Amino acid sequence: MGFPRKSIRLPVFVFFLLGLVELSGFNVGRTCAGEWTQFRGPNGQGRSEQTGLPVRWSEGDGVVWKAPVEGLGWSSPVVDTNRVWITTATGNGHSLRALCLEFKSGKIDWDVEVFAPANPVRVNDKNSHASPSPVVENGRVYVHYGAMGTACLAADTGKILWRNANLVIDHKEGPGSSPILFENLLVVNCDGQDLQFVVALDKMTGKPVWKTTRSIPYHCDPDLRKAFSTPALIEIGGKPELVSVGANQCNVLDPRTGLEIWRVQYTGFSNIPVPLVDGSRVLIVTDFIRPQLWSIRADGHGDVTNSHVGWKLTRQVGSSPSPVLFQGRIYLVSDQGVATCVAADSGKVIWQHRIGGTFSTSNVALNEHIYLSSEQGKTTVLRPGDEYQPVATNELNGRIFATPVVAGRSLILRTDTHVYRVETSPATTANQGGAPTQVGSVRAN
Repeated sequence: MGFPRKSIRLPVFVFFLLGLVELSGFNVGRTCAGEWTQFRGPNGQGRSEQTGLPVRWSEGDGVVWKAPVEGLGWSSPVVDTNRVWITTATGNGHSLRALCLEFKSGKIDWDVEVFAPANPVRVNDKNSHASPSPVVENGRVYVHYGAMGTACLAADTGKILWRNANLVIDHKEGPGSSPILFENLLVVNCDGQDLQFVVALDKMTGKPVWKTTRSIPYHCDPDLRKAFSTPALIEIGGKPELVSVGANQCNVLDPRTGLEIWRVQYTGFSNIPVPLVDGSRVLIVTDFIRPQLWSIRADGHGDVTNSHVGWKLTRQVGSSPSPVLFQGRIYLVSDQGVATCVAADSGKVIWQHRIGGTFSTSNVALNEHIYLSSEQGKTTVLRPGDEYQPVATNELNGRIFATPVVAGRSLILRTDTHVYRVETSPATTANQGGAPTQVGSVRAN
């Protein structure tokens, strides 16, 4: 039996203040270099136009610095100006921490305990207590640990500006959805076995502005109600819309009010990938057990399941890795290591190739290459196109569950034990191998 859809709102004067925020700063399609301030970069789409990024590296080549990180966290780093921020969990989840590293050296500027749960939520063997990625903006870094708490810290000092421990749900598998920023709001998907809703917090105070329960009735089995996806934004008719994937449904909301605009229904749960947006289309992964990739026209109102769903890809779709859209092609990798290129307009499979390994981290398209990182620490770099064209396979020690991050001409990579900054070294440029020009190593305090 489903619960009624709820939406709470602040008084009228708050919306007057919201109206003062200009939409000119909102551009869901931008992929400017150096703006990797949230999970998967600008609007979570995993794309960057930055040139000069490395395509070949190893433990002995191209590593500018390598910084060990205590604890465990699958969150991807975020960057802004001269700093890198990550989250981690120590003490088996009893200490939830945020760290700031110097971009130049990898030295840890600050390491702050944000929450200290007496009873940390249980996590899946392939998850962590610090899997949601931070988001940074204007001197503030926002961190989220699912039901264990959300907080805002001063980006330069780590001073805690506010905490919110009220977004309590039963994840069962642990937290996974990362927060995003929109105007004055911090928006989070909250999809547990017990409750499923999307919430927007005032980014200055952490207090709720709106909270919307998902509109399609819940499944009778609580295990089939949970999801772990991160929302994305799309602009339709000059207005922003929030695309939020949950179990059994994709809900598209007005990001300022939380009111539902349209929805699509499917059979699926434990959804992880971020929705892709492409002008007038939304592309979503519907399920964890039998994932399908659906293309949906984004100009609907109400229930558009029977009217706006276009093509569906039903084979070799990744349950965990988010696909990436680049130059009219969608590049996917299955959890079992089969890479696929699909025509975005028709869903036609252009090519498939088994590259091996297992995959949880998301795909990214950086300048003229596609990067696919496996749990085994290998990153396969492809040249995009209508044939499978591998460029390099790069291996680091440790496991990779975090998505590669662009920082100028560097990539920031995270394994289960370290954060790396890699660049194109002179030796690599000359195709000669050898040691990098500068390798640093720091120890967490």
